[in-house]
Amino acid sequence: QVQLVESGGGLVQAGGSLRLSCAASGRTFSGYPMGWFRQAPGKEREFVAALNWSGGRTAYVDSVKGRFTISRDNSKNTVYLQMNSLKPEDTAVYYCAASDRPGVTPSRRSEYRYWGQGTQVTVSS
Repeated sequence: QVQLVESGGGLVQAGGSLRLSCAASGRTFSGYPMGWFRQAPGKEREFVAALNWSGGRTAYVDSVKGRFTISRDNSKNTVYLQMNSLKPEDTAVYYCAASDRPGVTPSRRSEYRYWGQGTQVTVSS
C-alpha cells in the first residue's frame, strides 16, 4: 500500500520559516516527479512546487518564487519543501503528491496519482 506522510507543519509568525517533509512508502518514486500543493479555507487546491526525478528541474507558482525551495532525497524516498519569509497568505493545508508517469515538473492535480493526508501551515501576522 502506497502512503505519503507529510510532517513539519505548524504555527509560525510572518517572516518565519518551516520545512515540510513528505516520506513515501510502499513503492519508490525515485524515477518520477513529485510536488506540493496547498489548499486554503474556501479555496481550491493549488499547485505550489514540483521537481523532476533527479531534482535537477523545479517549478514554482509565482507567489512563492524566491521564498520556497523544493528538494528530494531519493535514497530516503522523501521530498521536502523549505518555506522562508512566510506570509499570512501562505496559510493553508499543504499536500504532498507523487506521479507515476514520466514527466518533468507537472503542475496539474490530474498529473499526480498519490496524495498525502496534508499538514496544516498557519502564518500569523
